[in-house]
Amino acid sequence: MTRSRRLAAALATPLWLLITAGPVLADPAGPSDYLTRVIRVEPAISGLHIDIIGGDSFIMVKAGPAMAVEVPGYRGEPYLRFLPGGTVEENENSPTTHLNLDRYGEGDMPPHASYDAGPQWRVVAGDGAYAWHDHRAHWMSPSRPPGKGPGDVILEGVIPLRVDGQEVLVTVQSVWQPAPSALPAAAGVMAALALLMATVAIGGGIRVPAAITGLLGMAAAALGLVAYLSVPAVTGPSWSLWVPPMGAAALAGVVALSGPSARFSRAHGFLMAAASLQIAAWALLHREWMWRAVLPTAAPSWLHRGAVATALVGGIGMLIPVSRSRAASDPSRP
Repeated sequence: MTRSRRLAAALATPLWLLITAGPVLADPAGPSDYLTRVIRVEPAISGLHIDIIGGDSFIMVKAGPAMAVEVPGYRGEPYLRFLPGGTVEENENSPTTHLNLDRYGEGDMPPHASYDAGPQWRVVAGDGAYAWHDHRAHWMSPSRPPGKGPGDVILEGVIPLRVDGQEVLVTVQSVWQPAPSALPAAAGVMAALALLMATVAIGGGIRVPAAITGLLGMAAAALGLVAYLSVPAVTGPSWSLWVPPMGAAALAGVVALSGPSARFSRAHGFLMAAASLQIAAWALLHREWMWRAVLPTAAPSWLHRGAVATALVGGIGMLIPVSRSRAASDPSRP
């Protein structure tokens, strides 16, 4: 493989990884405009914990170590069972199992799945906790609820459980949240433009844009890692939240620390283009984080909104000082 092809591979590989980055599950928690809460558990059971993950995406049940919990499917068929000792099993023959793999229930239904089939159990957890898309707990369409607006209750559902042989009813309620302020995203754009202007004004070859690009990548990766760790692993958070910008920071770091010369080279160009475009692609992939009301992260929502906007404008814009550095290093270029 020639040097230019190796450099092309260095550019293409991280972008391909970003595009194909997949979560553990088919449909992880993402930003939403709706917030679901558990409003009532009747009767209350000590040691039984029920939470909503990702705003309205997953319902999570955690059972005590000596507790036996059964979760029926949408037509009453066996769906989940939490065994004493912490083992959680899912019925592969339950249609509910396959409907719950996708937020909108649009996954493929295998031929063996039937509401009348005998259960075929498989272990899905060993710590007494499990989360799933329950379609009684969130709005089941990408379209807006008709006749509703921000602040309105859009649904109220009841999820039945059987705990140690006793019927337990979990009532949930989902509310349409007001749109967030546009100020964080606007501030992120202004911050990116200020960084770009400062980078061009400072000059100094390729090292300054490489350092700024590395900082953008590390900031995006840090916030993405917080989001990745903010939800339980069973909900399938995608490593595309943080690995691509971390890779971009690494590529920019190689350029910034590539030796005493600050002159532009072809290798610098490929690495910087890969880093800048990877940061911009990460921001495009997570663009809805800028305007959705509920974000699945423990970090401040305003900070994540601003970071995505900064990464989008900064990642694309950093190609300008990179091009200037190339032109300055080669007087024969117009």
